[in-house]
Amino acid sequence: MASDQTSSPTPAVQALERLGSLSLRTTSMQDLLQTIADLAKTVLPGNLEASVSLVVKDHPTTVATTGQLATDLDEQQYERGHGPCLHAARTGELTEIPDTRTDRRWPDYLPRAVERGVLSSLSVPLAIDDDGQVTGALNIYAREPHAFDEDSRTAATRFGPYAAVAAGNLHAYQAARDRADNLQAALETRGVIDQAKGILMDRHKLTADQAFQVLAQMSMKANRKLHAVAYELVNTGELPPGNWFPAAR
Repeated sequence: MASDQTSSPTPAVQALERLGSLSLRTTSMQDLLQTIADLAKTVLPGNLEASVSLVVKDHPTTVATTGQLATDLDEQQYERGHGPCLHAARTGELTEIPDTRTDRRWPDYLPRAVERGVLSSLSVPLAIDDDGQVTGALNIYAREPHAFDEDSRTAATRFGPYAAVAAGNLHAYQAARDRADNLQAALETRGVIDQAKGILMDRHKLTADQAFQVLAQMSMKANRKLHAVAYELVNTGELPPGNWFPAAR
């Protein structure tokens, strides 16, 4: 009987084996984070919900969740600027609340957790980068007090490296996508300004610098962004009323 028990892996070990078998080539970072939250809910005791928080330059967001309860409790902490999940993310400390009814930390947050039926929680810090600009936490909210023993703490902590890699890669992907979007917008803006300059140069025999100065004057006069003024000229072919060419007159 003892040998049978020894040969059967625990649910936590099975979960870690499943995570280890996932290929990052075929699994998106978002899906991996969601899998981590789902597995934490499945294998840990306490009738719980789980989430993953990502904190970028002290701006937190929930990037994976098993339900609205976890999302709501994360956001309660974000609104206040403190709480166990933010403490774990900012300090790198495993943060446990054995009983939300008696713990004296975060007194403006814990009563909300009690109202929602969460009586204990565990937040596992995620080490994502070295400079502290991007941090995170795996948050586990249980509906019974003292839900976490040493085994469950160890299991939750072992989920951390998987969540940290996925969250870090998700942030890197999003940052790269944002940079690409910004670059594309900048190129499009520059393109329409160059077109507007070309119209002015051809129509009014201006140099490139003179054409740009005309667009700048129109922008300041109308209190509009330069690219908006250029876009209107390119699409209508008309200049707004005004004496834009004093030297020529």
